[in-house]
Amino acid sequence: MARVTTKVRVKELPLLADIGINPDEIGRRQPLVITVQLLLSGGAVEGIGETIDYRRIVRAAEALSELHIPLIETFAHRLGAECLSWPGVVEACVNVDKPFALTRGMAGVEVVVRKD
Repeated sequence: MARVTTKVRVKELPLLADIGINPDEIGRRQPLVITVQLLLSGGAVEGIGETIDYRRIVRAAEALSELHIPLIETFAHRLGAECLSWPGVVEACVNVDKPFALTRGMAGVEVVVRKD
């Protein structure tokens, strides 16, 4: 019998967030690009009650963007921990990119939180 793994993902969600540690960043909303991938327990999904609604992930990210969080690492960890608290989620992988942190290239982090 085949083993089924289900991952729910929101990719490249643009947000304006109250983020940063530098004096010129504090009090100024900055763009972030968020990608979240959730690993669900239980295998095959047959109904909405067995999965996570994508909009729930978006709402959680938007709520965090309203708070002042100094580091994108902290933002990613908090979002991952929130997602992990939802029924059926056993792992959350959160990528946060900060497009204008560098003159060239893209700065970002990936945080993975798992249930033991």
